[in-house]
Amino acid sequence: MPHISWDEYFMGVALLSAKRSKDPSTQVGACIVNTDKRIVGIGYNGFPRGCDDQEFPWGKGDSNPLNTKYPYVVHAEANAILNSSGDKKGATLYVSLFPCNECAKLIVQSGISHIVYMSDKYRNEASNIASKKMLDAAGIDYRQMEEIEVFLNVK
Repeated sequence: MPHISWDEYFMGVALLSAKRSKDPSTQVGACIVNTDKRIVGIGYNGFPRGCDDQEFPWGKGDSNPLNTKYPYVVHAEANAILNSSGDKKGATLYVSLFPCNECAKLIVQSGISHIVYMSDKYRNEASNIASKKMLDAAGIDYRQMEEIEVFLNVK
């Protein structure tokens, strides 16, 4: 069996992290890797520490925004940055979904220089367009990884 690439390895960690999310519609995972190819942070989307999953809504279609997940969920990228250790200058963020504008701000401020993402399903939404505008202005490159082969034949 051939070995997997670094991109496959680190995106695999991000995708595995996404499996921890309890979000029924969009599970997102992120993995931050420093310039020495060491993982310095991982995260997934979920409610803040201490906020019970049973007390906060996971819905997204209610006319009252307080009955939706949006005001409460911490995105995978933010959690990876908050959970990280060490210097992130020049680091690469592997993430299963292209970062929104709020996460882009954190990415820029943290020193991350590269983003590798899987899905860009919100590409036409304002938050995504704003994100790309900020990332471009800050000189952060991003590229899509369209597929990953799964090598997990664990018994």
